[in-house]
Amino acid sequence: MILRAARWATKPLHARYTPSHFSSIPYDMFDRARTEKEVSAARKMEGLYHKGQTKAWDGKAVLEGLIEEHGGIHLAPEQLEPLKRIFAVIFWGELAAWKVASELALELEPLEAKMAAVSQAHDEARHFYVLNDYLSLLNYEPAQLPGSAHQIIDQILGANNLAKKIMGMQLMVEPIALTLFQLVRQRELEPVLCGLLEYYERDEARHVALGVNFLPQLLRRMSPLELADFYSWQLRMFMIQLRGVKEMEEDFRALGFTPEEAIRMGEVKQLQAARLVSAQLPPGFPVEELVTRFIEFRIALDFSDIEEGRRARWQQAIRALMLNNARTRDIQNQLDSLSTTQAA
Repeated sequence: MILRAARWATKPLHARYTPSHFSSIPYDMFDRARTEKEVSAARKMEGLYHKGQTKAWDGKAVLEGLIEEHGGIHLAPEQLEPLKRIFAVIFWGELAAWKVASELALELEPLEAKMAAVSQAHDEARHFYVLNDYLSLLNYEPAQLPGSAHQIIDQILGANNLAKKIMGMQLMVEPIALTLFQLVRQRELEPVLCGLLEYYERDEARHVALGVNFLPQLLRRMSPLELADFYSWQLRMFMIQLRGVKEMEEDFRALGFTPEEAIRMGEVKQLQAARLVSAQLPPGFPVEELVTRFIEFRIALDFSDIEEGRRARWQQAIRALMLNNARTRDIQNQLDSLSTTQAA
C-alpha cells in the first residue's frame, strides 16, 4: 500500500530513461567544480580502473586450469539441478550487469567514473562467457528465469534514470551475487566452481565500489520528489528479491543453506553499501531501518517455523515490523561493526 501510494505520487517521474550518448561529445565534462568529497571519490574510481587492468584474469585459462587441477567437476547428483537453477540467475544477471556497465561507460561524464564503468564492462563480459562455459559442462540449457528473478533484471534494465540502474545493479544485485558466492564456497559445493568464484568475488567488490563512490553525486542533484521516487523504487526491489528467494527456497535448501541465512547475509551486504552511500549525504529517508523491518516481516510470513497457524504467523510478522526485535538488532550490530569500512 505504502509503495503503491509513493509510485502514484511520483508518476510524472516514470517516463522511460533515454540514453543521450550519441548526441554530442561532452566538451564541458571537465568544467564543473568539484567538492572535496567528489575529488576523493574520483580518485577512488580512477583507482578501480587501474586495479581492473592489473587484476584482469584469463577466463578460459583459469577454468581449464581448475578442471585439470580437480580432475573435472564433482557435484552430488541431487545438487546438480538446484545448482543450475540458482546459477542460471547469476548467469543472466552477469549479462544484465554487462549491459548496465556498458551503458554507464557511455553515459557517465566524469572521466574517472567512465573509466571505472569501462573496467566493469570488461569484467562482466568475462564473467558471462566463463559462467556460460562452466554451465555448459553441466548441460545447462539457457531458458527464461523464474518470475521474480526476471522481474528484478527487467526493472533494472528498464529503470528510468542512471541512479536506479546503479543502485539496482551495483548496490543490490552485486551484493546478492557476493552472498551466493560466499555461501557456495563456505559449503565447498563443487571445487571448480569454488575456485572460479574467488576470481568473481574480487571483481564484484570493485563494482560495488563504483556505485558507492558515484551514486551520491547523482542523489545530491535530485529534488525531494525525485528522491521519494528513488527510495520507493529501492524498497520495491527489496520486496521482489524476497519473493525470488521464496520461489527458489527448495533449491537453497538442497544446496545446504537456508533462505533466511541467504537473506540476512545479503541484507547486511546491501545495507552496508547503502550506509557507505548515505555517509556522503545529508541525513534523509530512513531506508536502512525500513528495509530491515520489512525484511524481518517477510521472513516471518514466508519462512517462519511457527506451526500454530496463519494467525500466529501474522502476529509474529507484525511484531517484527513494529518492534526492534532481536533479529533486527543483530543486523544493526553487524552493520555498526562494518560502518568504518570504506569502498576503495
